[in-house]
Amino acid sequence: MIYFDHSSTTSVRPEVSNVYSQLLAQQYGNPDSLHALGRKAHALLEKSRENIAKMLHVLPGEILFTGCASESNSLAIIGYALANRNRGNHILVSNVEHPSVMHSMEWLKQFGFEIEYLPINSNGIITPSLVKERIRKDTILVSTMHVNNEMGAINPVKEISEVVHSIPTCVYHVDCVQSFTKIDVPFECMDLATISAHKIHGLKGSALLMKKKKVKLMPLIQGGQQEQGLRGGTENAPSNIVLSKTIRLALEEKEEVYKRVSKINQYIREELSKIKGAHINSKEDAIPYILNISFDQITSEVLLNALDQRGICVSAKSTCSSHQKNYSSTLVAMGYSEKIATHMIRLSFGKDNTMEEASIFIKTCKEILNQYGLSL
Repeated sequence: MIYFDHSSTTSVRPEVSNVYSQLLAQQYGNPDSLHALGRKAHALLEKSRENIAKMLHVLPGEILFTGCASESNSLAIIGYALANRNRGNHILVSNVEHPSVMHSMEWLKQFGFEIEYLPINSNGIITPSLVKERIRKDTILVSTMHVNNEMGAINPVKEISEVVHSIPTCVYHVDCVQSFTKIDVPFECMDLATISAHKIHGLKGSALLMKKKKVKLMPLIQGGQQEQGLRGGTENAPSNIVLSKTIRLALEEKEEVYKRVSKINQYIREELSKIKGAHINSKEDAIPYILNISFDQITSEVLLNALDQRGICVSAKSTCSSHQKNYSSTLVAMGYSEKIATHMIRLSFGKDNTMEEASIFIKTCKEILNQYGLSL
């Protein structure tokens, strides 16, 4: 099997699963319990928080463990809006965000918040000049991805943050799910940032929200003192403890994997340029881990299924919206034709992919086009 769908999820590293299994068997105490087993779990949990904070160059108290990136996004957006509505009710968000961000924004509308959607440009990014044009004195929150999950476009988050912070009562939330451990993430310029473990060879059901100390949130899950009172319920200590190791391993091999993935990306780009009817939709300056392509001869659904039958895993859009409309709203927002948007597939690469797999992919695409593709 060839797995080119790492933006959807990744395999769990053996080192991570081994430690996790040991923790399940040995460190099953409730971190809030006062006996020895509970104290041990609490100590390991806080050590993980401290280690993660060092790697992100933030304070330990600025790391909140959550169950998934969608929860982190929801807590950041809804939690901040409800806790700070006395400051204003205007929120800016890009028009191609993850469903957890979009649904949170729509949910806030019923409480009187004014949500303004910022259009991405033809390169797939939100420009700082647009944020400057739209931001107001009553804007309390701006939310964007760091890296677009369909195209790999990289938003200029440092420059956007400067605009956001020109309004003293406004904060900047960034979804870093597709960028963390792949490219440098400037957490120092973000007030809230989302990270997910299962995108970096960690456990599903494990994520975090980086929340700067000054930022006030309203909890979405009531019921206890856990996570500074912002996430009630017994903490998933084994998952939270092993997250530190997951992040450390990913950061240690960041540069090596980036080089390998870049070569695969460039090879596929070069080979596709030789195929009639092929389009490379991701821009040259996109993150090399994501490559969006399309063929005039064949629709997304047919190509995806044909590749699947031959043991090659790709996706046709963001996984969290894969069962919705059959075209990419991101490509349409960038100005691509509806044909391109209904014929695209997304390749997303990981640390274990090889040049041999890339060569097999190109060969297989040619075979599928010959068998199923319409004549041009």
